[in-house]
Amino acid sequence: MKIAIAGASGRAGSCITAELASRGHSVTAIARNPERIARHTNVTAVAGDANDRAALAKLWAGHDAAVSSIHFTASDAETLIGAARDSGVARYLVVGGAGSLEVAPGVRLVTTPNFPPQYKAEAEKGAAFLDRLRQEKELNWTFLSPSVLFDSGSRTGRFRLGKDQLLVDSAGKSWISFEDFAVAMADEIERPAHLRARFTVGY
Repeated sequence: MKIAIAGASGRAGSCITAELASRGHSVTAIARNPERIARHTNVTAVAGDANDRAALAKLWAGHDAAVSSIHFTASDAETLIGAARDSGVARYLVVGGAGSLEVAPGVRLVTTPNFPPQYKAEAEKGAAFLDRLRQEKELNWTFLSPSVLFDSGSRTGRFRLGKDQLLVDSAGKSWISFEDFAVAMADEIERPAHLRARFTVGY
């Protein structure tokens, strides 16, 4: 497949790029500073601005899927969603956040009293992005939320998938590595199972 990734030089974006390339897909890796993107036979690094709707739509056009791996506080939902719609891509996938996941029916993690204040703005914008996607009538979107702890680790290929509820392990920990998150994203691109829906991944 031909897949374009905006934010490909970031931690999640770079892992998704590497995972897709290793599976033989042709990846257009888009970043403000494309020189930061690791070289790979199946990766074409290009410069792009996620806040320029027309330019991003042009870069995404002609691909089977477009992936957005950009911080919500550094981007605009209407610009990204509009670019995906304008590009004509068959699928638009978003690297989401954990803050919009539910810890109880109707209770999002970001609204709980002990949610870290330094992450609240990003989490609230991520939740608003998801809400905006759910209103979208044209786009075939998928929003993948990580677990609470989202950091570099190992690619194990062993994890659980959920929908709107936060996943925790037997010790009460909610976590996933960037590497395994990338596996879940690549699996979804190859074998669509969450069309026009959000899902989550965790150990």
